Amino acid sequence: MSIDLFKNAIALTGGISTGKSTTCNLFKLHGFLTIDADKIAHRLLDENSGKIASMFGEQYVENGKVIRKELGKIIFSNEENKLKLEALLHPLIKDEIIKESRVFELQNKPYFIDIPLFFEKMHYPIPRSLVIYTPKEIQVKRLMDRDKITKEEAELKISNQWDIEKKKEMADMVIDNSKDLKHLQAEVERIMDLII
Repeated sequence: MSIDLFKNAIALTGGISTGKSTTCNLFKLHGFLTIDADKIAHRLLDENSGKIASMFGEQYVENGKVIRKELGKIIFSNEENKLKLEALLHPLIKDEIIKESRVFELQNKPYFIDIPLFFEKMHYPIPRSLVIYTPKEIQVKRLMDRDKITKEEAELKISNQWDIEKKKEMADMVIDNSKDLKHLQAEVERIMDLII
C-alpha cells in the first residue's frame, strides 16, 4: 500500500470516550473532510449480519441488524471472539477507508481518518497522528455516563485498548479534551493553525 494514498491524511485517534466523534464534528464545522472507521464498521456489521449470526449465534442479530450491545459483551470479555470478529471486519474496513481516501486525496488538502485502534493495529501508513486525550479517570466516568454501565464494565471496555498515556506519547499532535466544549473548540482551532 503506497504512502501516497494517505499523503494528506491525519489519523485521529484516542481512547473510548475521549471525545473523538465530538472533535471530528468540530473539524467538519470548519470544513474538514473526515472518514469515520467506527461508522464504516457499524454499516459493515449489518451488511455481514448473516456471517455474524453463524459465527456467534442467531441471538446477536435481529431483523438483519446486529445487536451491537449484546455482541459487545462477548467481544470485550473474550480475546478469541474479538480476534474472530476483527479477522472478518478489519480487511473490509480497510478497503472502505482506502476507497474514501482516494477520493479525498484528489482535493490535496488535510483530512482526518478517525481510527480508534490506529496505534494498536498499525494497518495504515498515515504520516501524521492526532490523539484526543482525556485522563483515564475522566474517560471512565464519561463512558459510565454515556453507556449507563458500571465502573467495572467501563474499565473492561477501556482495557481492550492501549493506555491513553501511551497513545499520547506516540502522537504527533495532541488535543486536550479534559475540560468543557469551549476548551475543546479552542484546541481544535490550535491544531488547525498547525496543519493548514
